[in-house]
Amino acid sequence: MSLHRAAVLIAACVATCTSAAAQEFQVEDVPAAASVPIAQIKPRTVIFADQRNDKLADSSTGLIPFDDWARSRPVQRRFLSLFPSFVEPTLKQQTKLKLSVYQAEARFRLPKPAAALDLSRYANVAFLEQIDPAVKHRPITASDAVPNKDAGAAHNRPPNRRWCEDANAICVQSRYMFEGKIPAGIQLANKLREESKKPIPDFIEFQSEIMLVAQPHLAELPSLTGLDSTVASGLEQNIFWVNQVIQFGKLLAVLQQHPTEREAAIATVYIVIAVRNDVLNKQKEYSNTPMLRNLVPAQLLMGNSSFNSGDSLSAGLPKYARSRIKAIAEIMERE
Repeated sequence: MSLHRAAVLIAACVATCTSAAAQEFQVEDVPAAASVPIAQIKPRTVIFADQRNDKLADSSTGLIPFDDWARSRPVQRRFLSLFPSFVEPTLKQQTKLKLSVYQAEARFRLPKPAAALDLSRYANVAFLEQIDPAVKHRPITASDAVPNKDAGAAHNRPPNRRWCEDANAICVQSRYMFEGKIPAGIQLANKLREESKKPIPDFIEFQSEIMLVAQPHLAELPSLTGLDSTVASGLEQNIFWVNQVIQFGKLLAVLQQHPTEREAAIATVYIVIAVRNDVLNKQKEYSNTPMLRNLVPAQLLMGNSSFNSGDSLSAGLPKYARSRIKAIAEIMERE
């Protein structure tokens, strides 16, 4: 191969790689997504914030007690809880199941009018597979939804309806197998557990409902985003049953017209995960066992363990939220 031809090929490769890298969204951490002026959001940039440094967050976990979150942020509670009237459930023993909340919010600019973007295209399994290929999904019906048929999980069902019965919704059962060192750590923890206790699964399994936000709630979303412009559409995923650790989860994406640019839209995305405190309280049990110190639940959840790895749930909630929102931004940008 001549030196000239080799140089041309190298230059072409560099140009292609540079172009591909330019298409990738960058994630920029900020104290609060809504505090960044819209005009300052750069193209292909996700403005991201979570609550780990919030004044309400527990210093030992980085999570906010659910009651504090619900009381101090009623608008967020209304739109980002599993349903507006959700409260910490009371168990059979008449004890309240205490929860803690991880909340992430992000914002990015899209170079199209909001009306030209159709969020209904994302209410399907294919979209879920795109934003996190490590999670496997299968469709389910209302008869499969655990809170619809299990009295012990009924507190996770809205008071006025059953999950998965809306004709405009799709429901899925999803499974994520833990990656990296976590499965080996779980195997060790199970060996050390009392035989009477159920083994810890090496996977997270959950059920969720995906649908577009309908009126009148759609028109009320600016009270949540803090952006005074027309809401074109909203998409929500409600995780209403999980096999361990998590009580519920929610993803909400809101598309609004850019306030000053006709050919641009602003997307705001929220991710909320409510974690069971009885799981977090296992911190003392694990921290006192040298071989299990890397399995302390709060550290694993917040990405502070040497066992954390990858970009999915094994990475911890902060990295998982960033990865998932970045994937959503890139999919919407390509539409």
